Amino acid sequence: MGLSERIIEHELPYRIWQAPFAEDKFSPVLAHNDLDRVRRVLDVGCGPGTNTHHFEGADYLGLDCNRDYIESARRRHKRNFVVADVTRYQVQETERFDFILVNSFLHHIDNFNAERILAHLNGLLADDGHVHILELVLPVERSAARFLARMDRGEFPRPLEEWRAMFSRHFKPLLLEPYPLKALGTTLWNMVYFKGRKKL
Repeated sequence: MGLSERIIEHELPYRIWQAPFAEDKFSPVLAHNDLDRVRRVLDVGCGPGTNTHHFEGADYLGLDCNRDYIESARRRHKRNFVVADVTRYQVQETERFDFILVNSFLHHIDNFNAERILAHLNGLLADDGHVHILELVLPVERSAARFLARMDRGEFPRPLEEWRAMFSRHFKPLLLEPYPLKALGTTLWNMVYFKGRKKL
């Protein structure tokens, strides 16, 4: 792990880095969903609680394996945050989540373990719930967005069609929407928003 990666593992540098883009990154979720109707949220790879404020009216749980992020999130948001490996996290059938958020997490995970995580999340999702995945897309052609995707501390950005296939193996697709994150008119990152239902 390089110096910049070690620095961003701490919550304050992470929040400073994310701040200019966090709301733009989350915007497709707001555009396609009424968050006032959400009952029970699982925020996977929640970091220092970047998106917690969107779920003030819901029963919220944030999971992350980074203890520093979780301790910061607890101090700042006074919500339920747990240091955990999501593949080992279990709930009773009556406690399943109607809203599972996976925000910019899977491009840090190799294919084998990303598939394990998605398979496990399908089991945590309520029958009437939805999974919401926001991910970094690796553009096919040379561009600033491709360069930045390659430079990202997540080592596994994937082309759009690879994300589509991976998500669809574990969830019934309802929406897959590519979108850009821009600054000064230039696309810095290509993203994708996926919304899916539980596969029974």
